[in-house]
Amino acid sequence: MQNRYAAPGFPDMSEYARMNDPIHPGLLPAGLADLLPDEAAFEAAVVARLTERLALSGYDRVKPPLFEFEDSLLSGAGAALASDTFRLMDPISQRMIGLRADMTPQVARIAATRLSRQPRPLRVSYAGQVLRVRGSQLRPERQLGQVGAELIGTASATADAEVVALAAEAVGELGIAGLSIDLTMPTLVPAVCRELAMDLATEAKVRAAIDRKDAAALERAAGAGRHILGGLLAASGPADRALSALGAMTLPEAAAREVATLAEVVRLVRRAVPDLVLTVDPVENRGFEYHAGLSFTLFARGVHGELGRGGRYEIGFGRDEPATGFTLYTDTLLRAAPRPQAARRVYVPIDAPADAARRLRAEGWVTIQALDDVEVAAEAQRLGCSHRLAADGRPMPV
Repeated sequence: MQNRYAAPGFPDMSEYARMNDPIHPGLLPAGLADLLPDEAAFEAAVVARLTERLALSGYDRVKPPLFEFEDSLLSGAGAALASDTFRLMDPISQRMIGLRADMTPQVARIAATRLSRQPRPLRVSYAGQVLRVRGSQLRPERQLGQVGAELIGTASATADAEVVALAAEAVGELGIAGLSIDLTMPTLVPAVCRELAMDLATEAKVRAAIDRKDAAALERAAGAGRHILGGLLAASGPADRALSALGAMTLPEAAAREVATLAEVVRLVRRAVPDLVLTVDPVENRGFEYHAGLSFTLFARGVHGELGRGGRYEIGFGRDEPATGFTLYTDTLLRAAPRPQAARRVYVPIDAPADAARRLRAEGWVTIQALDDVEVAAEAQRLGCSHRLAADGRPMPV
C-alpha cells in the first residue's frame, strides 16, 4: 500500500523499510536452493557414477577454481558467457575476477596452459557447481551442477562421434530411459550466407527468421537463397529423414562438407549406441553461439528440460586448437534418473561390541550409533532405522 506521507517525487520510504526487514534464515535468493539429505546423497551418487564412467573411457579429471581473473575466464569460449557471469574486485590483487558460469572455458584454459605439453588428443573431465547472474525461462536455476568431458586436439568426425556416444552411454547407465539426442550444425547457415555473399543486415534477418522457425519470414528475407535456406529449415526431424532431405539438396561446397560430417557422425554414433534415438535440426543456433561445428542436446522422454549439451569449439588462449565435448546438468538428471532404493539403516546400541558397526558397514548397512543407554527398539524407530542390532550380533527388524 502506498505511504500517504511520502513526499511527492520521492520514493516511498516504507519500501525501503520492507527491504531492510529481517530476512527469514530459510529464505534464499531466486534460483538457489538447499538440497536436503536424500537429494544431496542422490546428487553425490549420480556425480560419482558419471565421473567414474568418464574415467573408464580415458577422461582424466581436472578441478578448476570457483573464480579466476575475468580476462581469462571470459576469453575464448567464455566470451559468450559474459552477461551470465558474476564479477567482483579481488581485494588482494585489486583486479576484477569472475565467478564461473560454466566450466568448459576453464577446462579450455587448463588445456591451453597447464596441459599444453600433454600429448593430443587430450581427454579431460570435470564436475562442479556454477553460478549465473540470471536463470532462463526454461531453466530458472542460477546455481547448477555440471559434469562434463572434453576431447581436445582433433577435429575429426570420429572425435565428434566419440563424445556424442559417450554422453549417451554415461546418461543411459544412470537408468534414464527414452534418451534422445538432437544434432545440429550451427555453422551451416553462416556457411550458406557467406557463399551467397549476403550483407550483414540480410543475414541478421535470415537468422532471426530461422530462430523463430518462420518459413514465410525466411522466404521474404533470403532473396535468391530462399530455396536453399528454406530447404535447410524444412530438413528437421528424425535423422534418416533429415539426412535424406539434406542429401537431395544442391548445397555450396562448405555447407556440403558440413552435411557430410553430420552424416558420418550419425553413422558412427549408431554403430556405438544402436538403440539411441537421433534427430537432426540443421539450422538450430540458440545456445551454440560459440560452437564451431557439430553440436548436440540430450533429452529424455517425459522429462522437462535438457539433460545436457555439447559440441565442437576452439579452445582459444592463443592456440588454434579444435575441441569437442559435453556438459551434463545434474539438476535435470536428478529429475530423470530412477530413485535408488533406500539404504538399510540399523541402530547400534551403546553397549554393542566395537567391531559390530564396522562389520555391518562392510556388508552395506548404514549404522546409527546410540549415544545414550535408551530403549533400543523405540529409539531405532524414532530415528528412521529399519533394523536394530540384536544381542546375537544380527540386524533385527524394528
